[in-house]
Amino acid sequence: MQSQQLVFGLVTFLHDLFTVIWVGGLVSLGGIVLPTLLRLYGRGPETRRVMEAIQKRLSPWVYGSIVGLVVTGILLGQRNPAFEGMFSFSNAYSTTMAIKHLLVLAMIAIAVLRSRGLGAVGGLKTEKREKLKGALLYLNMALGILVLLLSGLGAALGSAPRPPLG
Repeated sequence: MQSQQLVFGLVTFLHDLFTVIWVGGLVSLGGIVLPTLLRLYGRGPETRRVMEAIQKRLSPWVYGSIVGLVVTGILLGQRNPAFEGMFSFSNAYSTTMAIKHLLVLAMIAIAVLRSRGLGAVGGLKTEKREKLKGALLYLNMALGILVLLLSGLGAALGSAPRPPLG
């Protein structure tokens, strides 16, 4: 295996790992943890304490993954000849990636708002704040799934044409 292929494989692995940590964390929280806690404890203080503890533990992983995704995404983008720039709409591949990047920026803003911004909002009652945090979790989960779809489409659009099988 050539060293360029090895580096590409490692960068791709890291990009995928960072995606799993962030989007997988969202899907796990929104699809499993929060519904289970709500069924067991309702919207009471127990649910809030567990979710806060999980968020405190998960946040460094998520923020590290965001940084890792930016770095590995830049490296992967430079490798693809169809990539015309982060927010370019010049071809189908670049358009798909631009939409993906816009959604990722929205996800970052939501992540920061959920973990930092809403805790500082004193005007919202605790119950309303928790409902808003839950809604933002589900919004970010949906955006994360959409980003994965766009990544798959981008991989298909950015790959070199191959002869038909068989």
